[in-house]
Amino acid sequence: MPNAKIIPIRGEEPIRPRLVDDLEPDLLARLMEFWAFVQRRLAGDYCVDDLGFDPEFNDKVLMAMMRPLYKSWFRVEASGLENIPDTTGALVVANHSGVIALDAVMTQVALLDDHPSHRHLRMLGSDLVFQSPFLGEIARKAGHTLACHPDAERLLRDGEIVGVWPEGYKGIGKPFAERYKLQRFGRGGFVAAALRTRTPIVPTAIVGAEETYPMIANATVVSRLLGLPYFPITPTFPLLGPLGLIPLPSKWFIHFGEPIPTDQYPKNAADDPMLVFNLTDQVREQIQQTLYRLLMQRQSVFG
Repeated sequence: MPNAKIIPIRGEEPIRPRLVDDLEPDLLARLMEFWAFVQRRLAGDYCVDDLGFDPEFNDKVLMAMMRPLYKSWFRVEASGLENIPDTTGALVVANHSGVIALDAVMTQVALLDDHPSHRHLRMLGSDLVFQSPFLGEIARKAGHTLACHPDAERLLRDGEIVGVWPEGYKGIGKPFAERYKLQRFGRGGFVAAALRTRTPIVPTAIVGAEETYPMIANATVVSRLLGLPYFPITPTFPLLGPLGLIPLPSKWFIHFGEPIPTDQYPKNAADDPMLVFNLTDQVREQIQQTLYRLLMQRQSVFG
Protein backbone atom coordinates (compact mmCIF):
# COMPACT_ATOMS: atom_id res chain seq x y z
CA MET A 1 0.00 0.00 0.00
CA PRO A 2 2.15 2.86 -1.29
CA ASN A 3 -0.19 5.64 -0.10
CA ALA A 4 -0.55 4.32 3.45
CA LYS A 5 0.35 6.70 6.27
CA ILE A 6 1.93 5.90 9.59
CA ILE A 7 -0.30 7.26 12.33
CA PRO A 8 1.44 7.68 15.68
CA ILE A 9 -0.38 6.28 18.70
CA ARG A 10 -1.59 9.06 20.97
CA GLY A 11 0.41 9.40 24.17
CA GLU A 12 3.53 7.70 22.86
CA GLU A 13 6.66 9.62 21.94
CA PRO A 14 8.44 8.74 18.73
CA ILE A 15 11.31 6.31 19.14
CA ARG A 16 14.71 7.81 18.35
CA PRO A 17 18.26 6.54 18.73
CA ARG A 18 20.12 7.46 21.89
CA LEU A 19 22.56 10.25 21.07
CA VAL A 20 25.80 11.25 22.78
CA ASP A 21 23.99 14.17 24.40
CA ASP A 22 21.66 11.71 26.14
CA LEU A 23 24.47 9.93 27.95
CA GLU A 24 25.07 10.45 31.63
CA PRO A 25 27.69 13.18 32.22
CA ASP A 26 30.07 10.83 34.06
CA LEU A 27 29.83 8.17 31.37
CA LEU A 28 30.32 10.75 28.64
CA ALA A 29 33.41 12.09 30.41
CA ARG A 30 34.84 8.57 30.66
CA LEU A 31 34.18 7.88 27.00
CA MET A 32 35.82 11.14 25.98
CA GLU A 33 38.81 10.39 28.19
CA PHE A 34 39.14 6.90 26.74
CA TRP A 35 38.89 8.23 23.18
CA ALA A 36 41.61 10.78 23.92
CA PHE A 37 43.74 7.95 25.33
CA VAL A 38 43.24 5.88 22.16
CA GLN A 39 44.14 8.85 19.97
CA ARG A 40 47.35 9.46 21.92
CA ARG A 41 48.35 5.80 21.61
CA LEU A 42 47.69 5.76 17.88
CA ALA A 43 49.69 8.96 17.43
CA GLY A 44 52.57 7.68 19.57
CA ASP A 45 52.10 10.59 21.97
CA TYR A 46 53.12 8.85 25.19
CA CYS A 47 56.26 8.34 27.26
CA VAL A 48 58.06 5.14 28.24
CA ASP A 49 61.19 5.15 30.39
CA ASP A 50 64.28 3.11 29.58
CA LEU A 51 63.06 0.26 31.82
CA GLY A 52 59.85 -0.01 29.77
CA PHE A 53 57.50 1.72 32.24
CA ASP A 54 54.43 3.19 30.53
CA PRO A 55 52.61 5.24 33.24
CA GLU A 56 49.53 6.05 31.17
CA PHE A 57 49.00 2.47 29.97
CA ASN A 58 49.49 1.25 33.53
CA ASP A 59 46.90 3.65 34.93
CA LYS A 60 44.28 3.57 32.17
CA VAL A 61 44.45 -0.14 31.29
CA LEU A 62 46.24 -2.37 33.80
CA MET A 63 45.16 -0.66 37.02
CA ALA A 64 41.68 -0.04 35.59
CA MET A 65 41.22 -3.82 35.35
CA MET A 66 42.38 -4.29 38.95
CA ARG A 67 40.31 -1.52 40.55
CA PRO A 68 37.05 -3.53 40.69
CA LEU A 69 38.90 -6.24 42.62
CA TYR A 70 40.42 -3.65 44.94
CA LYS A 71 37.24 -1.67 45.64
CA SER A 72 34.37 -4.13 45.34
CA TRP A 73 35.67 -7.71 45.56
CA PHE A 74 38.37 -7.52 48.25
CA ARG A 75 37.15 -4.18 49.69
CA VAL A 76 40.73 -3.24 50.54
CA GLU A 77 41.32 -0.84 53.42
CA ALA A 78 44.74 0.82 53.18
CA SER A 79 46.20 2.54 56.24
CA GLY A 80 49.50 4.17 57.13
CA LEU A 81 49.73 5.90 53.74
CA GLU A 82 51.25 8.91 55.50
CA ASN A 83 54.37 6.76 55.99
CA ILE A 84 54.99 6.76 52.24
CA PRO A 85 56.87 9.93 51.18
CA ASP A 86 55.22 12.29 48.70
CA THR A 87 58.17 12.86 46.37
CA THR A 88 61.25 10.98 47.57
CA GLY A 89 62.17 7.31 47.34
CA ALA A 90 61.34 4.52 49.77
CA LEU A 91 61.50 0.74 49.87
CA VAL A 92 58.20 -1.00 50.62
CA VAL A 93 58.80 -4.49 52.07
CA ALA A 94 55.74 -6.72 52.50
CA ASN A 95 54.65 -10.26 53.31
CA HIS A 96 53.78 -12.50 50.36
CA SER A 97 50.89 -14.97 50.14
CA GLY A 98 47.92 -16.21 48.17
CA VAL A 99 49.22 -18.59 45.43
CA ILE A 100 48.87 -15.81 42.82
CA ALA A 101 50.64 -12.52 43.60
CA LEU A 102 47.49 -10.44 43.87
CA ASP A 103 48.83 -8.94 47.09
CA ALA A 104 51.54 -7.12 45.15
CA VAL A 105 49.05 -5.77 42.61
CA MET A 106 46.60 -4.60 45.29
CA THR A 107 49.45 -2.76 47.02
CA GLN A 108 50.21 -1.08 43.71
CA VAL A 109 46.59 0.07 43.37
CA ALA A 110 46.56 1.34 46.97
CA LEU A 111 49.55 3.62 46.41
CA LEU A 112 48.37 4.87 43.03
CA ASP A 113 44.74 5.56 44.00
CA ASP A 114 44.71 6.22 47.74
CA HIS A 115 48.01 7.99 48.38
CA PRO A 116 47.65 11.80 48.20
CA SER A 117 50.53 12.00 45.71
CA HIS A 118 49.37 8.96 43.70
CA ARG A 119 52.70 7.18 43.87
CA HIS A 120 53.67 4.49 41.38
CA LEU A 121 54.99 1.29 42.94
CA ARG A 122 57.96 -0.14 41.03
CA MET A 123 58.15 -3.78 42.08
CA LEU A 124 61.12 -6.12 41.90
CA GLY A 125 60.12 -9.42 40.28
CA SER A 126 61.67 -12.85 39.80
CA ASP A 127 63.37 -14.11 36.65
CA LEU A 128 60.37 -16.35 35.92
CA VAL A 129 58.09 -13.32 35.53
CA PHE A 130 60.29 -11.60 32.94
CA GLN A 131 61.10 -14.81 31.09
CA SER A 132 57.40 -15.36 30.38
CA PRO A 133 56.64 -13.94 26.90
CA PHE A 134 53.40 -12.07 27.63
CA LEU A 135 53.69 -11.58 31.40
CA GLY A 136 57.18 -10.13 31.16
CA GLU A 137 56.10 -7.42 28.71
CA ILE A 138 53.09 -6.48 30.85
CA ALA A 139 55.29 -6.32 33.97
CA ARG A 140 57.68 -3.94 32.20
CA LYS A 141 54.83 -1.68 31.10
CA ALA A 142 53.53 -1.66 34.70
CA GLY A 143 56.88 -0.30 35.89
CA HIS A 144 58.45 -3.40 37.36
CA THR A 145 61.91 -4.82 36.88
CA LEU A 146 64.19 -7.69 37.85
CA ALA A 147 65.03 -8.20 41.51
CA CYS A 148 68.67 -7.19 41.20
CA HIS A 149 70.81 -4.65 43.06
CA PRO A 150 71.56 -2.30 40.14
CA ASP A 151 67.90 -1.80 39.16
CA ALA A 152 66.71 -1.49 42.76
CA GLU A 153 69.35 1.09 43.67
CA ARG A 154 68.80 3.05 40.48
CA LEU A 155 65.06 3.37 41.10
CA LEU A 156 65.56 4.34 44.74
CA ARG A 157 68.10 7.02 43.80
CA ASP A 158 65.60 8.36 41.26
CA GLY A 159 63.08 8.89 44.06
CA GLU A 160 60.79 5.98 43.18
CA ILE A 161 58.75 3.82 45.56
CA VAL A 162 60.20 0.33 45.15
CA GLY A 163 58.33 -2.77 46.31
CA VAL A 164 59.89 -6.06 47.33
CA TRP A 165 58.37 -9.29 48.66
CA PRO A 166 61.42 -11.06 50.14
CA GLU A 167 59.61 -14.32 50.93
CA GLY A 168 59.36 -14.95 47.18
CA TYR A 169 57.76 -18.19 46.05
CA LYS A 170 58.14 -19.60 49.57
CA GLY A 171 55.52 -17.08 50.66
CA ILE A 172 52.87 -17.36 47.94
CA GLY A 173 53.34 -21.13 47.64
CA LYS A 174 53.08 -22.05 51.31
CA PRO A 175 50.18 -24.25 52.52
CA PHE A 176 47.10 -22.71 54.10
CA ALA A 177 48.01 -24.28 57.44
CA GLU A 178 51.01 -21.89 57.61
CA ARG A 179 49.04 -18.75 56.76
CA TYR A 180 50.36 -15.46 58.10
CA LYS A 181 53.58 -17.09 59.29
CA LEU A 182 56.42 -15.30 57.57
CA GLN A 183 58.95 -17.39 55.70
CA ARG A 184 62.67 -16.67 55.62
CA PHE A 185 63.64 -13.29 54.14
CA GLY A 186 66.73 -14.47 52.30
CA ARG A 187 70.08 -12.73 52.66
CA GLY A 188 68.77 -9.18 53.07
CA GLY A 189 69.60 -7.84 49.63
CA PHE A 190 66.78 -5.31 49.90
CA VAL A 191 68.28 -3.90 53.10
CA ALA A 192 71.67 -3.47 51.40
CA ALA A 193 69.99 -1.55 48.54
CA ALA A 194 68.25 0.77 51.02
CA LEU A 195 71.50 1.36 52.93
CA ARG A 196 73.45 2.20 49.77
CA THR A 197 70.81 4.69 48.62
CA ARG A 198 70.05 5.95 52.16
CA THR A 199 66.31 5.54 51.65
CA PRO A 200 63.79 4.49 54.33
CA ILE A 201 62.37 0.99 54.58
CA VAL A 202 58.59 0.79 55.04
CA PRO A 203 57.51 -2.57 56.56
CA THR A 204 54.10 -3.41 55.11
CA ALA A 205 51.59 -6.00 56.32
CA ILE A 206 48.86 -7.48 54.09
CA VAL A 207 45.93 -9.42 55.53
CA GLY A 208 43.37 -11.14 53.32
CA ALA A 209 45.48 -12.58 50.52
CA GLU A 210 45.96 -15.89 52.34
CA GLU A 211 42.26 -16.71 51.95
CA THR A 212 41.87 -15.93 48.23
CA TYR A 213 43.20 -19.36 47.14
CA PRO A 214 43.58 -21.61 50.22
CA MET A 215 46.34 -24.01 49.20
CA ILE A 216 45.70 -27.43 50.71
CA ALA A 217 48.32 -29.36 48.71
CA ASN A 218 51.12 -28.97 46.18
CA ALA A 219 51.23 -31.23 43.13
CA THR A 220 55.02 -31.40 42.96
CA VAL A 221 55.12 -33.80 39.99
CA VAL A 222 52.98 -31.46 37.90
CA SER A 223 55.00 -28.42 38.95
CA ARG A 224 58.25 -30.10 37.87
CA LEU A 225 56.79 -31.07 34.51
CA LEU A 226 55.63 -27.49 33.92
CA GLY A 227 58.80 -25.91 35.29
CA LEU A 228 56.88 -24.05 38.01
CA PRO A 229 57.92 -23.49 41.62
CA TYR A 230 54.64 -25.12 42.77
CA PHE A 231 51.29 -26.30 41.43
CA PRO A 232 48.54 -25.48 43.95
CA ILE A 233 45.61 -27.67 44.89
CA THR A 234 42.83 -25.58 46.43
CA PRO A 235 39.22 -26.38 47.36
CA THR A 236 38.13 -25.07 43.95
CA PHE A 237 41.14 -25.69 41.68
CA PRO A 238 41.59 -27.80 39.60
CA LEU A 239 38.27 -29.41 40.63
CA LEU A 240 36.15 -26.61 39.11
CA GLY A 241 38.44 -25.95 36.17
CA PRO A 242 38.62 -22.27 35.10
CA LEU A 243 36.05 -21.34 37.74
CA GLY A 244 38.59 -22.38 40.33
CA LEU A 245 40.74 -19.43 39.27
CA ILE A 246 38.21 -16.96 40.68
CA PRO A 247 39.63 -15.70 43.99
CA LEU A 248 37.48 -15.93 47.10
CA PRO A 249 36.17 -12.49 48.20
CA SER A 250 38.13 -12.18 51.42
CA LYS A 251 38.32 -8.88 53.28
CA TRP A 252 41.72 -7.19 52.88
CA PHE A 253 43.79 -4.80 54.97
CA ILE A 254 47.08 -3.25 53.86
CA HIS A 255 49.06 -1.30 56.46
CA PHE A 256 52.19 0.68 55.64
CA GLY A 257 54.17 0.73 58.86
CA GLU A 258 56.45 3.30 60.40
CA PRO A 259 59.55 3.79 58.21
CA ILE A 260 62.92 2.51 59.32
CA PRO A 261 65.48 5.20 58.41
CA THR A 262 68.83 4.22 56.91
CA ASP A 263 70.51 7.61 56.47
CA GLN A 264 72.04 7.56 59.95
CA TYR A 265 74.33 4.63 59.06
CA PRO A 266 77.79 5.12 57.51
CA LYS A 267 78.13 4.93 53.73
CA ASN A 268 79.75 1.50 53.82
CA ALA A 269 77.07 0.04 56.12
CA ALA A 270 75.79 -2.22 53.35
CA ASP A 271 79.09 -4.13 53.49
CA ASP A 272 78.53 -5.07 57.15
CA PRO A 273 76.76 -8.48 57.05
CA MET A 274 75.80 -8.36 60.75
CA LEU A 275 74.14 -4.96 60.37
CA VAL A 276 72.28 -6.12 57.26
CA PHE A 277 71.12 -9.25 59.08
CA ASN A 278 69.90 -7.28 62.11
CA LEU A 279 67.97 -4.80 59.97
CA THR A 280 66.44 -7.63 57.94
CA ASP A 281 65.31 -9.32 61.14
CA GLN A 282 63.90 -6.02 62.43
CA VAL A 283 61.81 -5.54 59.28
CA ARG A 284 60.56 -9.12 59.38
CA GLU A 285 59.60 -8.89 63.05
CA GLN A 286 57.77 -5.59 62.54
CA ILE A 287 55.71 -7.07 59.69
CA GLN A 288 54.91 -10.21 61.70
CA GLN A 289 53.70 -8.24 64.71
CA THR A 290 51.55 -6.01 62.50
CA LEU A 291 50.00 -9.10 60.89
CA TYR A 292 49.02 -10.42 64.32
CA ARG A 293 47.49 -7.05 65.23
CA LEU A 294 45.49 -6.80 62.01
CA LEU A 295 44.23 -10.37 62.37
CA MET A 296 42.96 -9.59 65.88
CA GLN A 297 41.13 -6.53 64.54
CA ARG A 298 39.52 -8.37 61.63
CA GLN A 299 36.01 -9.43 62.56
CA SER A 300 35.47 -11.92 59.75
CA VAL A 301 37.47 -13.42 56.89
CA PHE A 302 34.83 -12.36 54.39
CA GLY A 303 33.21 -9.54 56.35
